[in-house]
Amino acid sequence: MRAKALLIGGLALAAGLLLAEPALAQAAAQAVPAAPVDNGGALTRAMGAISGDGRPLSLSLQILILMSLLTVLPSLVLMMTSFTRIIIVLSLLRQALGLQQTPPNQVLVGLSLFLSLFVMRPAIDTINAQAFDPYGKGQISIEEAVGRSAKVLHGFMSKQTRETDLKLFANLAEAPAFRSPADIPFSILLPAFVTSELKTAFQIGFMIFLPFLIIDLVVASTLMALGMMMLSPTIISMPFKLLLFVLVDGWALTMGSLAGSFAT
Repeated sequence: MRAKALLIGGLALAAGLLLAEPALAQAAAQAVPAAPVDNGGALTRAMGAISGDGRPLSLSLQILILMSLLTVLPSLVLMMTSFTRIIIVLSLLRQALGLQQTPPNQVLVGLSLFLSLFVMRPAIDTINAQAFDPYGKGQISIEEAVGRSAKVLHGFMSKQTRETDLKLFANLAEAPAFRSPADIPFSILLPAFVTSELKTAFQIGFMIFLPFLIIDLVVASTLMALGMMMLSPTIISMPFKLLLFVLVDGWALTMGSLAGSFAT
């Protein structure tokens, strides 16, 4: 069950179910040359509202809209999870080591995805227990499943967001004071969460850069004192950076610190 929850991807699965249910029902109904039948799905009703006459759009237009949404959905899901902070910190770590393409981008993205799944595991398990399983058993509707999933993600985001960032976007939106974090709308919480994640990522990146910057300064000063100014300090300092990183077990320390930074 845990493996299935990890593959669900939380909100991605809930939104995928929201998108797939009406389209499958429409495809099954297209064999009968009659007026489109509303199956009660949220997307079908939304399609009818877009058409203006209360009838759902044709199957080809629905597929076009669904494909457009699928291109945006992964970005939305990644921005609402721990992925942003992790990928930025790992990219800054690679630059601090002086390595241009090692590890390659594919490896960094893969590490970020798997570490994000580890960090988001409690939220994914909660979504699986409260939304996916009841929906699969027919106990709740798709709207209720999506609402429960969004509530879990809302709680995770609100715990990781700074109050100063929330106040900033609340003031920009001229929103009234919120009595509790649950009252914060997604239109304010999402940009505040992303801003807070960027700020935290750069703070962690600054702390990572410091020891490697000291090595660069020591190497540059030593080469200048020896009169070897034509020799690039980067070539000399890189082995020492790698040696320091290996001696302190840098990857385990970095991954553990990143995962621990999301503890609440």
